[in-house]
Amino acid sequence: MTKTKFTYICSNCNTNFLRWHGQCSSCNTWNTVSKITSVTPTIFEKKDRELSGYTRFKLENRARTLSEINLKKAPRFKSGSKELDRVLGGGIVPGSAILIGGNPGAGKSTLLLQTMCLLSKTVPILYVTGEESLQQIAMRALRLELPTKHIQILSETNISKICQISTKEKSCIMVIDSIQVMCTSGLHSPPGSIAQVRESATILTRYAKQNDITVFIVGHVTKDGTLAGPKVLEHIVDCSILLDSKMNNRFRTLRSYKNRFGAVNELGIFAMTKQGLKEVTNPSAIFLSGDTEETAGSSVMVLWEGTRPLLVEIQALVDDSQSINPRRIVVGLEQNRLSLLLAILHKHCNLKMANQDIFVNVVGGVKVMETSADLALSIALLSSFRNQALPKDVVVFGEVGLSGEIRPVPNGQERLVEAFKHGFKKAIVPTSNITKNHTDGIQIYGVRKLSEAIKIFEEL
Repeated sequence: MTKTKFTYICSNCNTNFLRWHGQCSSCNTWNTVSKITSVTPTIFEKKDRELSGYTRFKLENRARTLSEINLKKAPRFKSGSKELDRVLGGGIVPGSAILIGGNPGAGKSTLLLQTMCLLSKTVPILYVTGEESLQQIAMRALRLELPTKHIQILSETNISKICQISTKEKSCIMVIDSIQVMCTSGLHSPPGSIAQVRESATILTRYAKQNDITVFIVGHVTKDGTLAGPKVLEHIVDCSILLDSKMNNRFRTLRSYKNRFGAVNELGIFAMTKQGLKEVTNPSAIFLSGDTEETAGSSVMVLWEGTRPLLVEIQALVDDSQSINPRRIVVGLEQNRLSLLLAILHKHCNLKMANQDIFVNVVGGVKVMETSADLALSIALLSSFRNQALPKDVVVFGEVGLSGEIRPVPNGQERLVEAFKHGFKKAIVPTSNITKNHTDGIQIYGVRKLSEAIKIFEEL
C-alpha cells in the first residue's frame, strides 16, 4: 500500500513548497499556492503498466546523431483552413500536442469540430468530449451543415481509456474537449485540479509523441485571460494558441503564443456566422473605418503580425483638461509609450500637451506591441491637437528615438506593398526603409527626424 504525500504548488509559476504560503516567494502573487497530492513512484509504475500496451516504442535506448533521424516520416499536412494553418506554422505536424484556449463562447469547439469534420474525409479522427453529450455535438454539426459520416466521437473523461480507444480506432488526430474535465486513475485529486490537469496533459503529450498522433487540447481561460491550470501546461505542449473574441462580437482572432514548428504571434482572423467560423481573406479591411471623410486625430499604420502585415487605424483625442491632473487613457497601446512620445514632442518639436487630456485608441480592438506605431501615434496626436486631418490615402509607420530620430522597422518593403494594395498613395516612413526597388504607384516621404515628419504633415 502506497503512502499518500502532499505538496504545495503555485498555479502561476509552478514553484513547489513544503507547506502552504499565502504569497508565493517566487512570483510574489497572493492566494495561488494550493495543496495537491504527490504521486509516488509506485503509482507511476502502475500507470506505466496501464499504458505499456499502446504508448511505448520497442526501440533500444541509445544516443543517435542528427543525421540518423528520418525527417521524411511525418510531413506536415493541411487542415483545410488557411488561417489555422498560418497560425500553426504552415500545417499540422504529426505527433504534436496543440493547446487551444479561449473565453467561453469564443468558438473553440466550433472551430475544431468544423476542421475535424472536413479532415475526417481523408484521415481517421477521434473527437473526445467530456463536457457535452454526443447529442449536443451532433446537433451542432447538423446546424453547421458539416459532413458527419466519417468522424468518430467519444464521450469519456478517463485518459487511459481514451488512449486505448484511440489506439483501437487507429486515429491520426485526436481532440480533447476539454483538459479541465479529464482525469487519471493514478491520482486522487478531483478533475480540474492542478495535479490532474498537469498529469493528463503529460500523458496525452507522451502518447502523441510515441504514436505520431496529433492531439488538440482545449483549455479554459481565467478572468484575466490566461489559460487555467499551472503554467507548466504551456511548457508541456508543442503549440499554444488562443482564440479571442474581445475584438468584436462577430470577429475572432486566433493567435499563437508558443509554436515549436513555426512563428509565434502569428495571427488568424475568423468571422462568426450562422454556418460557423469563416475565414477573413482581407483582415486589414476590418481594422479600417472605411469612411471617406477625413477626420482629425486619425492615422493609419501597417502592423506586422507574425509573417504578414495588417493595416490598423490609430485614433487620438487631445482636449483641454478641466482637472489639475490631465488624464492619459490608452487602449491597444502601451501607456508608457505614450508618455515617452509626449516628452519627445515637447523636447524636440516644442509641442506642449501637458495640460491636455489625451485619449488613444486602436480601432478594432487590436493590441499593438511593436514600436513601429510611434510615428503614426505622434502624427495622430498632432492632428488632433491642431485639429488638422491627415489625408485618407496616407500611411505612416516608424520608430521614434529619444533624440527625435526616426529609426527603421523590420519588413518595411512588405508593409508598403500591403498599403498600396489597399489604395494608399502616400507613405511617411523612415529613410532607411526606402529601397531602390520601392513600390511603384505610391509616393514615399523618407524622414530622419520627427520634426521632418511634422513638416510633411503640415504640407499635406
